[in-house]
Amino acid sequence: MAAAKRVTITDIARIAGVSPGAVSFALNGKPGVSEETRERILQVAREQHWQPSQVARSLVGARANAVGLALNRPARSLGTEAFFTDLIAGIQAGLSDVRIGLQLQLVSSLEEELEIHRQWHAARQVDGVLVIDPLGDDPRIDALRELQLPTVLVGSHVATPSALWVDDTETAATLFGHLRGFGHSRIAYVAGPAVLQHTQLRASVLGGWVIHTDFSPVAAGEVTRGLLNAHGRPTAIVYDNDVMAVAGLRAVQEMGMGVPDDVSLASFDDSVIAGLVRPSITAMTRDTFELGERSARLLLRQIESDVTLAGEAGPAPVLTVRESTGHPRA
Repeated sequence: MAAAKRVTITDIARIAGVSPGAVSFALNGKPGVSEETRERILQVAREQHWQPSQVARSLVGARANAVGLALNRPARSLGTEAFFTDLIAGIQAGLSDVRIGLQLQLVSSLEEELEIHRQWHAARQVDGVLVIDPLGDDPRIDALRELQLPTVLVGSHVATPSALWVDDTETAATLFGHLRGFGHSRIAYVAGPAVLQHTQLRASVLGGWVIHTDFSPVAAGEVTRGLLNAHGRPTAIVYDNDVMAVAGLRAVQEMGMGVPDDVSLASFDDSVIAGLVRPSITAMTRDTFELGERSARLLLRQIESDVTLAGEAGPAPVLTVRESTGHPRA
């Protein structure tokens, strides 16, 4: 049986109705074509199962000298959550010594993130990718494995290969244990989306009273008001990040209640703002810059390796006790 004819740039140009030069610009991520034309060309390339020629790769160099990070977050949230600015700064630091660039893309859904990974791979724009916010049943892992695109998961659990993991079970046990040590038995957890792995692990430690949100301060404030207006209200509330905790603190104060006299508040993420508000907020403090830096270096090693590397423990969060937690009222 004759071997199947290899799809070429000329074939893609004919099907897409453009010039071979336009196809070359689109597949290599270069300017020179409109976004509409670029997307049409990439769609044809995917449908025709186009793969770059190994000969051509050897002529132009096999490496893109860049890694990718697709963030499923609204653009505005990056300016309010210190976690992302510290993480991205750390990633840049981990790549700077070897002059590798960071390709950052904001997406609005899991499907869009998967599509971005496929586009990066088809156009040879990145040599590997960092994936954050691991899911309980994460389709990105199999998809990236199928693409054979080197990947490092950031924040996944201990059992995941090629990950810089954080033990969210231990982290949750520390923070919830701190509150139980004060005598709190009615603890509510204002969490992010239920599909996130870290949310699932933290919720499993608490064992009840979990309210899922979209991470926004608006949602955190609304949930806080609802909790404190309910019969048998919680004596302590824990938030997934510092921005949510500050929004919760404001909601409590607007209701004329005191922290920690009427309700204790705490956060799984820490930042400068958590220590500046009054009362200052008890939080789990970790070096997010180091988390980003080490994840970038692990990805660089994974790119050079022919086998999947073992996961590594990231910087462990530590409890920072501040003014927002105390004994519940009798």
